[in-house]
Amino acid sequence: MAKSRNVKKLISIDDLAEEELLNVRIRDLNLSIKDSVLDERIVRLYRELEEHGIHFRPPCYLTDEWLVPDGIPVVGIPFFLAHPRLTILEKKKMLEAEGDTDAWCMQLLRHETGHAINYAYRLYRRTRWRELFGPYTKPYLSTYTAQPYSRRYVIHLADNYAQAHPDEDFAETFAVWLAPGRAWEKKYQGWPAIKKLRYVDYLMSSVAAKPPEVTLNQPLWAASRMRSTLREYYTRKRQSLREEFPGYYDPGLLRIFTTRSIKEKCRESAAHFLSIHRRHIINSVSMWTMQRKFDVDKMVRRLRQRCADLGLNVYKSDAETMFETAAFITAIMGKLKRFDWRSEGV
Repeated sequence: MAKSRNVKKLISIDDLAEEELLNVRIRDLNLSIKDSVLDERIVRLYRELEEHGIHFRPPCYLTDEWLVPDGIPVVGIPFFLAHPRLTILEKKKMLEAEGDTDAWCMQLLRHETGHAINYAYRLYRRTRWRELFGPYTKPYLSTYTAQPYSRRYVIHLADNYAQAHPDEDFAETFAVWLAPGRAWEKKYQGWPAIKKLRYVDYLMSSVAAKPPEVTLNQPLWAASRMRSTLREYYTRKRQSLREEFPGYYDPGLLRIFTTRSIKEKCRESAAHFLSIHRRHIINSVSMWTMQRKFDVDKMVRRLRQRCADLGLNVYKSDAETMFETAAFITAIMGKLKRFDWRSEGV
């Protein structure tokens, strides 16, 4: 007698309508690095490590965002990069898909590998490491104030990310050092940051042939174990990134716009103005506040709705109104806390 077997039905992501796709559990998407564009990029990363004589190859796995768990030398890559359809969905829901281009993805892979190597060899314990980068135990803050023109840090990821924390400073320095061509030797000549790059060069030569001190391979928040549907995932992610409105937004809006009617020499409604210039405002504010575009978009949408509720109109020039609006939202975003959506239980 033939034995009945419970065969798991494979889901074809391309064949599902968006509403159907949103109802699929992430674990049931059956995603794999091997079957995606990520495979070739990781091979390229390993080749770069090999060219520098580094034997360590950080294991990579799919998770919910770019990460290296604290102290664990493994690299987590967002699952939505493992399939073009999911990348498109991420962009639709969150306005951007971090690492969706080849160059951006390689930048992030090098950065996260910097973290992994730091943990694998416990480099952060070294005295010189602490002298150059700062204490690894320094608390992470929800926001940080960057010095855009400082030459004490390398320039790699956006938002002067090397200035966020000593661990990020090392990861960014490592990423610049690892990139093919050794362009850092010329680009950072005369910068104080060259000391960090030369130290990384020395460090890597000293550990290149050694086995890692930490071999713990614990893929936290692995996509293969996520029981949330895509709909639940994005609902929690969007809700946890929402920002609360303090009570002083109306006075700010009334300084930029006016309650006078269109007939009283006002050119258009404030809500319409924010709709037309929404994308430009989002990009501008996101660049200067280092906040997610999704966060800024939520703020613009809420301010637009509030303008409509108050019946506000535009009476200044486009340039002046744009400047004041971007400055106002930048000030707001600087005061708001950025939440960890994973705490919602995804």
